[in-house]
Amino acid sequence: MDKEIFDAKESILKNGIKLITIKKETSLFSIHAGINIGSLYENKKEKGIAHFVEHMLFKGTYKQNNEKLNANLENIGGEYNAYTDYNSTVVSIAGLTEELKNGMELIADMLMNSSFDKEEIDKERDVILAEIRTSKDDVEDYSFNKAHEIAYKNSPLKYDTIGLEKTVKSFNRDMLISFYKKYYVPNNCYISIVSSYNHAYIESLVEKIFSSWEYGEFTRNEVIIEKNIPLKKINYKSNIEQSSILYIFTFHDLDKTEELALRILNHKFGESINSILFRELREKKGLAYDIYSNLDVTKCVKSIYIYTAVSSLKIDEAIELIDVCIQKIKDEIFVFDNDTINLMKKILKTAVVSTIEDTVDLGNYVLHQKIDGEDIFEFVNDMENLKNIKSSDIYEVARKVFNNPTIHILLPKESD
Repeated sequence: MDKEIFDAKESILKNGIKLITIKKETSLFSIHAGINIGSLYENKKEKGIAHFVEHMLFKGTYKQNNEKLNANLENIGGEYNAYTDYNSTVVSIAGLTEELKNGMELIADMLMNSSFDKEEIDKERDVILAEIRTSKDDVEDYSFNKAHEIAYKNSPLKYDTIGLEKTVKSFNRDMLISFYKKYYVPNNCYISIVSSYNHAYIESLVEKIFSSWEYGEFTRNEVIIEKNIPLKKINYKSNIEQSSILYIFTFHDLDKTEELALRILNHKFGESINSILFRELREKKGLAYDIYSNLDVTKCVKSIYIYTAVSSLKIDEAIELIDVCIQKIKDEIFVFDNDTINLMKKILKTAVVSTIEDTVDLGNYVLHQKIDGEDIFEFVNDMENLKNIKSSDIYEVARKVFNNPTIHILLPKESD
């Protein structure tokens, strides 16, 4: 596998837009436009404002109202979406190639001309508050949010991307527009476009459509980076049957090779259907239906999670067994041999090929690589570096990462 696997070109336009064009034999296109602002950069009074602005992008512009904008998006005949994560807000459109120009014009209008109609703001506030309340009803979401609350003192990871009820209620039109005008500038925008068109044509089209978008000076808030606080805490929730357990470990001091070893470890430990945690807690003991680990290597996040839902009577047994599994890895009792590493190579290659063959996935992948300041062909280096990963590297990274967890336990609240 080499860097000729897809035909990409990167450029910076006159007004500062970072553009990645990918020429591919396809009848489809995908456009992803990412603003490099997300929940990591919000201060305490702004929790959820990036997400609120994302919602308002679909609520009308100075050129077309809410109904007309969404009708035009629908008329592309493909897919359109948006999301806010830790470090970005992304709008995407995909469809047949002949609709590419229309799709690009719609995204440009949303990024440059959103109107923030007062009535639409009030309606969308209720939608977001409903979203927050829905996450409280979901045991898994609720567990993750509560675990993050206790895991950090000042880190923005303490708060969910969708925000808090009190902050969402406090946002007015002036606050939303101020945030939008400050960060929605071309020099804070990354655009990836996958299509069958050549690079020069796409670049000229983007240059023309976004020509009136003016460069703007801005400064993001500094991100506070913390390790998780080692503690165990129990919360109670009404109207739930199962209890949950969530571990958080952070790792801000690993290099790329160590992170690659951690990816192998995570897959074998709790990501795959045949993982250590799945076998030990579900298959052998029947303690849980749902048990997994999840790895997030996003810049400034760098966390690995262990989650399971069990009977409240089995909490102590499940925690003890999770701890035993971790210790057996650190003590090299569970084997990570060449077969494990070779399997990971195959899994990584499969994931890469799947991404490349899907225009939407490919556009989203390269966009985030650029936002994170990474090489869009990093997977090639990963495939090469996998050859050099040894079992000793996996055990060593386990000993570095699996220490001093935050453990959150959620139990059913007994009726009064």
